[in-house]
Amino acid sequence: MSPSIVIEVALQGLLMGLVYGLMALGLSVIFGVVRVVNFAHGEFAVLAMYTAFVLFTALRLDPFLAMLPVAALFFVIGYALQATLINPFIDRPEHEQFILLVGVAIIMVNGLLMVFGPDARHANLSYSFDSWLIETPFGSPVIVDKVRAYAAGAALVVCGLLFAFFRYTLTGTAIRACADNLVGAAVVGLDVKRLYALTFGIGLACVGAAGSMMVALTDATPMLAPSFTLLAFTIVIVGGLGSMAGALVGGVLIGVAEAMASLFVAPSMKSMVSFALLVAVLAVRPQGLLGRRAA
Repeated sequence: MSPSIVIEVALQGLLMGLVYGLMALGLSVIFGVVRVVNFAHGEFAVLAMYTAFVLFTALRLDPFLAMLPVAALFFVIGYALQATLINPFIDRPEHEQFILLVGVAIIMVNGLLMVFGPDARHANLSYSFDSWLIETPFGSPVIVDKVRAYAAGAALVVCGLLFAFFRYTLTGTAIRACADNLVGAAVVGLDVKRLYALTFGIGLACVGAAGSMMVALTDATPMLAPSFTLLAFTIVIVGGLGSMAGALVGGVLIGVAEAMASLFVAPSMKSMVSFALLVAVLAVRPQGLLGRRAA
């Protein structure tokens, strides 16, 4: 097998992994601060795909531009959902939170089926099949899909803005304070419930942006939602629950692992390789690659 093919497939997996990482970043942010596991995460990602698809078909708005209004819409949805529905469940047992969000997921999937049906939807862009040729010393060039490159670049920009928000703004610092010491944050007068709602909104905004990109990369179907939820969980566990950098690292690792499995084993085996990587990481480092060990 030509080394150029291996490099090409690994690069495609890397680009896709960055989009995966952005999607999982929303789950990691929500869990790291609110300590609620969003079992409807994949459903929100698919809802974002359909939202971007509707904007593309109705207004001819490119999905990479649609990610801005979609992310803003999902921030509002996340804020309202946390403030009205999830906050009363914060102090309840984990199984009740689980049932609540699984119920939300079921409602969303069936709502999408009622509105759009089971057929796959895809945004056919004018540059969907465009690519760049990069010369290599191995004789044959490496082909890089433009759509995947644009999606990976946009994902990096969103992640950079999110990291800067948490690092350099007062609101971001307050949210990190809630994550580090909830009691201390409440004692100094921080509005914890409002910060929780902001965090959930930010997490869903990440999902909205990632979903907008994904509709240019793959077909949208309601039944895709559970696999996205499972993928996001795998990524954040590999990278470390609650670690934003870990979500990106986990996304890249899973993306490259799936691409290599498709090349060397079979496309149908890529999920098996992802789970094998998950088991290996848990066996060696249970808290994840960049997660903090519990005291």
